[in-house]
Amino acid sequence: MNMWSRPEETFRVDPGDFVFRPRAVHEFSRFDDQNLSEASSARQGFPQNKNLHGVSSQAELRFPGFQDSFEVSQSLVTMEDDPKMTTVLPPSLASMVMRYGFVYLMTKDQIGSRVLQKLADQGAFLDCHVIFLEIIDHVTELSKDPFGNYFVQKILQVCDEDLRTLIVRVLTLKPVEFIKICLNTYGTRVIQKWIETMKTRQQIALVKSGLKPGFLPLDKDLNGSHVIRSCLQFLGPNDNKFVLEAATKYCTEIAPLLHGCCVLQCCLSNSVGPQRERLIAEISRDLLHLSQDQFGNYVVQCLIEQQDSPVKLLDQFKTHYVELATQKFSSHVIEKCLTKYPESRAEIVNELLSFPNFEDLLQDPYGNYVIQKALSVTKGAVRARLVEKVNRFGRLKSSPYCKKIFSKNIFKK
Repeated sequence: MNMWSRPEETFRVDPGDFVFRPRAVHEFSRFDDQNLSEASSARQGFPQNKNLHGVSSQAELRFPGFQDSFEVSQSLVTMEDDPKMTTVLPPSLASMVMRYGFVYLMTKDQIGSRVLQKLADQGAFLDCHVIFLEIIDHVTELSKDPFGNYFVQKILQVCDEDLRTLIVRVLTLKPVEFIKICLNTYGTRVIQKWIETMKTRQQIALVKSGLKPGFLPLDKDLNGSHVIRSCLQFLGPNDNKFVLEAATKYCTEIAPLLHGCCVLQCCLSNSVGPQRERLIAEISRDLLHLSQDQFGNYVVQCLIEQQDSPVKLLDQFKTHYVELATQKFSSHVIEKCLTKYPESRAEIVNELLSFPNFEDLLQDPYGNYVIQKALSVTKGAVRARLVEKVNRFGRLKSSPYCKKIFSKNIFKK
């Protein structure tokens, strides 16, 4: 049973039982101290954690009884993401839930969160200053809630810059808790949305200060890595500098990681100038090892794809082309070199041809693909030597891997 379920018996609320008169939404168009004082007094007489029957349970909160007692017209709120789910609510519900202190509890309920978001979109919501007072003490918890996180994202969209700044100040107040939000399945959505919509220098500074201490934990995690990548995509070169500096410092540690290699690729795609050169130089120090790693090879391929540092890269590969061509991950790197570095094709092919056991290279599960790529991209004398050498082993046409080479049109042209 959720908070919108009808009670077993009819329950009517008489406005005269309370110390204040219910007001329509338009009467709260402005926020002032009198509104806040009145709302605060109401909450003191009507505890936030109890429902209308006095039962301390979030699951038993019920609002339908209001619609029979207050003289207000009813409006039908339909959930866009679930057309079958509807509920009849009075238009002044927003003011009532504020007065009774139920905003926090509603945000943690699936239907309640959707209703509040809907009202916010329609502009029938209370002033954001009032709602802010209701959720600010719980914003860290709500950011990690399956339903509350959507409401926090909505508040970030509709409130003014001062309140947005105050919200992020609360989120980053405790660095450890802020990192936990970034690592959380739901919290990461809030932080990413925040990074996408930040406008002031103060907001950017707060987020940067919160992320800096947790760069490594964030890089090693799926949710956390998305936060780092959002910084690279939506912040300017000066603001994402802290990410590039950390990536340069820890590149050999994060490159062999599933999510770390994705962050490094994003760094290479979203960096310019001296900082980019320092990152490339640091990655290039261990290219041979990274090329053979199941995740690190993608970082090396990204370098080759962008045609960065061909001299340094190929210098490390010299005398290792055969070794790299016969390994699962590094064979992709050699194929990429043949595709992107035409001036180095002759050097690569000549080293492959000089391998004493060239027959083994043709029959290798991975090496045969390197030979196929070499046949498809080389021209002239280099290709002629390769074709002649392959033809010597025509008896291997029936081999499971060699037949792929001899059956290709690239060999016949």
